[in-house]
Amino acid sequence: MSLGVASFFAGIGGLDLGFQNAGMTVRFQCEIDDFAVSVLERHWPGIARSADIREVPDGKEVPEAELWCAGFPCQDVSLARARQRAGLNGRHTSLFYDFARLLGDARPPLVVLENVPGLLSSHGGRDFGIILSTLAEFGYGVAWRVLDSQYFGVPQSRRRLYIVGYRGDPAGAAAVLFEPQRGTGDSAAGRSAGKKSVSPFKEVAGDPRVGPVVQKVGYCLAATSGRHTGTDWSRTYVTYPDAVRRITPMEAERLQGFPDGWTVPRGKTPEAVAELDSPRYAALGNAV
Repeated sequence: MSLGVASFFAGIGGLDLGFQNAGMTVRFQCEIDDFAVSVLERHWPGIARSADIREVPDGKEVPEAELWCAGFPCQDVSLARARQRAGLNGRHTSLFYDFARLLGDARPPLVVLENVPGLLSSHGGRDFGIILSTLAEFGYGVAWRVLDSQYFGVPQSRRRLYIVGYRGDPAGAAAVLFEPQRGTGDSAAGRSAGKKSVSPFKEVAGDPRVGPVVQKVGYCLAATSGRHTGTDWSRTYVTYPDAVRRITPMEAERLQGFPDGWTVPRGKTPEAVAELDSPRYAALGNAV
């Protein structure tokens, strides 16, 4: 029997899809954004779903699932924001406490949290300490690690913090995130000195004479990728000899590891959704 998954702050189902591909069954989702919900309903029709985590009265009312996952909001801990970070006191990231309330009620065997690496330094590390102590109080052994998507099969540098809680088993939590041996894709143990390495963001693929030309590794896809924001240094473009364009929603899906057309809501064809480009960009930039 496969493990059941309850997904909070589900977005368009990035964690859900990953666990499903690993043989698990998604049994519950909680998501407040209407467009994201329309995507979830297309891919997981008929499962139990709640909109606002603050209105879920008790964790024991969540359908039984061995694994709870939550990519809780990052806006108040992200280093990308040019202002003082509110951290767990912020309007968005403080929703962690609502998740913790439900987690404390139900205490499933496994929990996986995802957020930006800025969570580690928010309020001098005190916010991260609150999260760890909360999980420990509920009986979870905890491990954490920052992983970058460019080392897992997609050409996008996207560093994210993953926290795993394994109830009553610290070694089990560590075993999920840390491999005892180096994989074949890692760098060689040693090599002779050569030319200074080139930033992966400066390496390109494609024929500059005819195009398209793209970076071999794209910048981290943001929720603002569908419009100009004044921070063009952090955007990934496709160039031709006489033109430059942003990536398309389908290309953004590929950079996030989703199947083509994942963010096309039910009843819409990819050819008929040009008016949905903006919410598709936003949803993909917010996705795991």
